[in-house]
Amino acid sequence: MVFRLTLLGTGGPKPDPNRQGPAHLVQVAGRNLLLDAGRGVSTRLMQAGVPPEKLDAILITHHHFDHIGGLGDLLFCIWNSGRKVLLPIFGPPGTRKIIETLIDGVYASDVAFRKKEATLTGQKLTDIKSLFDVTETDEGLVYVEEGCFIFSQRMSHGHGMGIEFDDFPCLGYRIEAERKALAFSGDTVMCAGLEALANMADVPLLCCYLSKEEQTEFEREVVSKHILMSSAEAGKIAAKSGVKTLVLTHIRQKTRRELDFMKEDVQADFAGEVILGEDLMKIVI
Repeated sequence: MVFRLTLLGTGGPKPDPNRQGPAHLVQVAGRNLLLDAGRGVSTRLMQAGVPPEKLDAILITHHHFDHIGGLGDLLFCIWNSGRKVLLPIFGPPGTRKIIETLIDGVYASDVAFRKKEATLTGQKLTDIKSLFDVTETDEGLVYVEEGCFIFSQRMSHGHGMGIEFDDFPCLGYRIEAERKALAFSGDTVMCAGLEALANMADVPLLCCYLSKEEQTEFEREVVSKHILMSSAEAGKIAAKSGVKTLVLTHIRQKTRRELDFMKEDVQADFAGEVILGEDLMKIVI
């Protein structure tokens, strides 16, 4: 069996013509698992050969707009496809309210329009509210399904600035199947939860926003210390975790030279393979 990772969106908050918002597809044990739903996710899924309605689960790490910017579009693409099978969605507390607001608020008139259309045309339209099964989760075992196990850990994403976790919960996930493990950090800096996820994983997929070379002003120093891992930190966590391959994502717009600086930072501590993620890149684990 193949355990495949497809990087759907490797960018960050700022629109980038070459990188869509954070989103990644994991295909393992006969399942299509989506990690986050940033801008462009529905289109990227189609480009990867997996229509949105073929997803088996969605896992959300946190609620920054770049990680859920494509969620509404994704849910309505799934509903519009005629899917009738329940789709599980996992995320930190607050995920259910976001989805309810999308359906009952933001797109309420769209839902009413389609219901009216179905009545007039005699179509059997699935109730969109019954199509998505939302589970709000914290640390621990999140998902078990025929040889596929998903665990979550709390991440540190801005919490060093005094933000309480209960006010802004952030998770990372570890997917284990086929005797392999993928660790996905979501957004974080180095923390105990990330170390637990990444430990002896076959591939850690880590956010990596700035190189040391780019930390030229106080604001960027704050970002690397409290909000998003730098390439130097990514190299240290990879070395400590005993992994052989490291994949970096959530990459800020950079020149070729700045990308080289990022890789050099990682290689100062980590002797394994370093993959700078690009949209639609496929990696067999």
